[in-house]
Amino acid sequence: MATSQLTASPVTASARNLASLQGLKLSTIKFSSIGTLKPGALTSRSFKGLVVKAATVVAPKYTSVKPLGDRVLVKIKETEEKTEGGILLPTTAQSKPQGGEVVAVGEGKTIGNTKSESSVKTGAQVIYSKYAGMEVEFNGANHLLLKEDDIVGLLETDDIKDLKPLNDRVLIKVSEAEEKTTGGLLLAEASKEKPSIGTVIAVGPGTLDEEGNLKPLSVSPGNTVLYSKYAGNDFKGNDGSNYIALRASDVMAVLS
Repeated sequence: MATSQLTASPVTASARNLASLQGLKLSTIKFSSIGTLKPGALTSRSFKGLVVKAATVVAPKYTSVKPLGDRVLVKIKETEEKTEGGILLPTTAQSKPQGGEVVAVGEGKTIGNTKSESSVKTGAQVIYSKYAGMEVEFNGANHLLLKEDDIVGLLETDDIKDLKPLNDRVLIKVSEAEEKTTGGLLLAEASKEKPSIGTVIAVGPGTLDEEGNLKPLSVSPGNTVLYSKYAGNDFKGNDGSNYIALRASDVMAVLS
């Protein structure tokens, strides 16, 4: 029976979510601080003060991970542990990274009768959807095994405005939220409505139809668009501007 190993992470275990852990069929659970716990020995006291994360650990005897089909293996970029001013961040305040380096790719996917190779290559720096894939600890580093479709785009710099979207993804610079009501009252930050309008900065090449032909997107850079309010992944640019990367199908209209 396989062993499940829990390692340090930004998710704090508490008595409230203990029941979900007790429902798992585990042979053993290992903690670096308190050793090995047997099934049935889990109590609220056991988890007091612990920060844990479920992870899939590849044993050292395995020297490679080869993705299959349209899956991609990405080495996750390390989380920033300090602010730009040098202040050490607690684990819970560290933002979950959404980028990394492609270290292996599958043979691609089949669409209809057409075999399509992966659009990303090993060594590429990519941005991926926030909750995509399965995290794998391998060769002493954290990796993410995910589908190519979960990769938002290529990013060779440290500024999201330079993102090159893949497939049907669109990068939009979000319009600033209204700071005053129609009556002239200044709005508090929490009261500002999240805008759903922005300017298209970059678009992906499109998607392949069942015959393997590339179908370009219906929006272009420079378009002002209305998009679905809760779609996509939000990013902050180096200039402080807000950006969102979403699928073209989440763009509802072009404004003029």
